[in-house]
Amino acid sequence: MRVDRVKLIAEMARQDIKVNELAKKAGISRNTVTALRSGKTCYRNTVIHVARALGVDPEELLKKEE
Repeated sequence: MRVDRVKLIAEMARQDIKVNELAKKAGISRNTVTALRSGKTCYRNTVIHVARALGVDPEELLKKEE
């Protein structure tokens, strides 16, 4: 599963939330947030935690398959 890095970065900027802050709110490591922002793959659970921390639907963060 892959998060759309542009959507994630844009949402973080919109909410003015930094990597460390998101990691703490989502209960994941800072390295995981950095990996998501780089477009690396992740587990579905990770997407759910990040989406909850940002207050958005997990589907909004996912990369659409073409």
